[in-house]
Amino acid sequence: MRLLASHRRRAIVPKPQPAAVAAALEIGYYATSVALDERDDAAVMAAIRGHWSGSENGTHNRRDVTFAEDAGRTASRPGAAALACFRNLAIGLYELQKERQRTQADSLRAWCQRQTFTSVWPLLNA
Repeated sequence: MRLLASHRRRAIVPKPQPAAVAAALEIGYYATSVALDERDDAAVMAAIRGHWSGSENGTHNRRDVTFAEDAGRTASRPGAAALACFRNLAIGLYELQKERQRTQADSLRAWCQRQTFTSVWPLLNA
């Protein structure tokens, strides 16, 4: 196992005054099964950036765009986790229906707007 420490700078842009940008140094720690001689540092860093890009631009972006998740202000962590599970379930059901060509909806948002409990319940029992 290979353990890595990655130093990076992150720009902090305050909301009221975007002109006053500060930088913060962060250290990220990663574990990988890739041997030292298999990949160089640039390839490992590209894999780390690709992982975060996929996470941020994949499920998280879909949850935020469709369900306005970042705007939600759920007070309890368990409640927020439960809502995230339901949102992930909705994304999964939509993708499954799309793969099986059982929906005409062209987007997750459009599909969700058409659903009711009685239309989704059979999907959960299939």
